[in-house]
Amino acid sequence: MAARDTEILIVVDVQNDFCPGGALAVPEGDAVVPVVNRLAGRFAHRILTQDWHPAGHSSFATSHDGRAPFETAEMPYGTQVLWPDHCVQGSAGAAFHPDLQVDGADLIIRKGFRSAIDSYSAFFENDRKTPTGLAGYLRDRGFDTVVMAGLATDFCVAYSALDARRLGFATTVVVDACRGIDLNGSLDAALKEMAAAGVALSQAATL
Repeated sequence: MAARDTEILIVVDVQNDFCPGGALAVPEGDAVVPVVNRLAGRFAHRILTQDWHPAGHSSFATSHDGRAPFETAEMPYGTQVLWPDHCVQGSAGAAFHPDLQVDGADLIIRKGFRSAIDSYSAFFENDRKTPTGLAGYLRDRGFDTVVMAGLATDFCVAYSALDARRLGFATTVVVDACRGIDLNGSLDAALKEMAAAGVALSQAATL
């Protein structure tokens, strides 16, 4: 079924560092690429998001003496997972997966470029109030429905989907076009939270 012109596909962070061999590899992260590419052909409009950190970003474990990746730290905006250095601006790891079809995307949203605050959501920084500008763009273009795919299900995809619902957009996450990190049960928790918030959890074949 063809998508309506008020629908848009948002492809979240399908970048080398989140794929096998990358600095913060999501298990089977590259498996989303062919699914996303097939989905892209069904949508007249697409947005890509790209994690885009400066070197020494505050969310990197290496920026905190004696701390290891996947530990947490308290930041002014709340609890932050400390990650391996990843998606550093201009690096090969920050580039989109080479097989991802990027031509024809309406917009690329770069996030996480402020050194003192992380950004999982395509809509807001992790303080939950500093906007990326995506909501205004979607409204100005007349989109009322977003369909999401990408990496990782339990972090950037989930945060983006929950914000989309909070902002009033009808929201679907294509579960088989995503993969999760599953940090201490985070994948199941994210799926339950999205469903409770009214995010539709779908499969690519049903769209």
